[in-house]
Amino acid sequence: MSVRLLHYSDIENAYDEPDRLGRLAGTIADRRDEATLVFGTGDNTSPGILPLVTEGEQALDFFGAVDPDADTFGNHDFDFGPDRALDIVDRAPQPWLCANVERNGGRFGRDGDVRPWQVFEADGSRVGVFGLVTPRTGSINPATEDVSFTDPYAAAREAVDALRDEGVDYVVCLSHLGRGDETLAAEVDVDVILGGHNHAELVERLGDTLLTRPGVNGEVLYEVTLPEREATRHVVAEGPLDEGVRDAMAERMAAAGVDDVVATVDEPVGRTEADCFHGESRVGNFVTDAYRWRTGADVAMQNAGGIRSGSPLAGEVTVGDLISLIPFDEPLVVAEVTGAELKAAFAQGEGSRLGFGEPEWWHAHVSGATVAYDRDAEELVSATVDGDPVVDDRTYTLAIADYLLHSDDEFPALEERHRVETVDTQYRVLEAYAREEGIDPAIEGRIRHV
Repeated sequence: MSVRLLHYSDIENAYDEPDRLGRLAGTIADRRDEATLVFGTGDNTSPGILPLVTEGEQALDFFGAVDPDADTFGNHDFDFGPDRALDIVDRAPQPWLCANVERNGGRFGRDGDVRPWQVFEADGSRVGVFGLVTPRTGSINPATEDVSFTDPYAAAREAVDALRDEGVDYVVCLSHLGRGDETLAAEVDVDVILGGHNHAELVERLGDTLLTRPGVNGEVLYEVTLPEREATRHVVAEGPLDEGVRDAMAERMAAAGVDDVVATVDEPVGRTEADCFHGESRVGNFVTDAYRWRTGADVAMQNAGGIRSGSPLAGEVTVGDLISLIPFDEPLVVAEVTGAELKAAFAQGEGSRLGFGEPEWWHAHVSGATVAYDRDAEELVSATVDGDPVVDDRTYTLAIADYLLHSDDEFPALEERHRVETVDTQYRVLEAYAREEGIDPAIEGRIRHV
């Protein structure tokens, strides 16, 4: 008997686009029948304007309309702390499956609706499903507090053994591991990995395992059929509209009070995946120029993953547009680093090594500096600050997101000990800069790949 799986993931900024989220809900409803199971694979409560304003509350409107069969955690589902995550879980209609997250020596959410795995029935077939989140979550999200993330592969083996013992017809993993999915497929016997975390779409066969990732911002829904293990891509913009979901998001946006215009942009500033992750871009230059303008630092740097893709900055740009660009309630900081440390951080801009990275990604935007990097040799070729070569034993000031001093995943050369000043929330810095200087960045040759 045939089973269909509908897979969404990393909704994030779709909450700020009411029509798109309404069409995602409508596409799910249109493709659903008694042989269908609907699953999400993390980062489906945050980030975005509405997630920041409501602390993830807006997701309950979507979950209530879609009624998923299960979801798993992504790193951003802890953006407002573990207690808030559990509050959302307890009020959402679906169970949350995650086999490698713990708290206080036991399974996280064990007293609520968080489970390591579950068996579902669809059209006479038994489908065993378990969830995993990247073990780097504690490093890339400071708000996780006392929650710990264990070895996902050991957890997967235990889950698969338990599900096979129950005589299921198929085993499916809801994964927020990113590039760890390849290792997962090699180490455990799963039929399908519904993946997330990486924002690039993907359909791939890994031996006998089918892997799908629908990308980011609710633009694509994947449909997987079993036993064929075939994937069909549905473009959400072409799907039917759930007017209730659209109207709920529109009402929340209107109530958020973020429609104050801060600048008018004549030449749209793109926010595509390429703009964020493939080297110098106008949006990256806008963000880092704002940081250096606010702090007077020698150099400003922004991690590419901190700039969220979405609609371009065009026409009348509002406070909400800038929150959507960097939708995190965390401050800008100034760090003091040696030239040697600064060059090490520049070299760590090579982004394919990250757990959510992709080939050819570059992960650093800069202001006040130039960087040349040799991808083949995997080394920094040159770096300047204010036109002069970086001197190893000189001290430089660097404006960056506070998060980068916490994380040992992105730019591990930067640490808490480097902090000398804490400034304003990042999107507030962008707002002040846009009001004062406007938004008209240019490409200047700040980053070169040689």
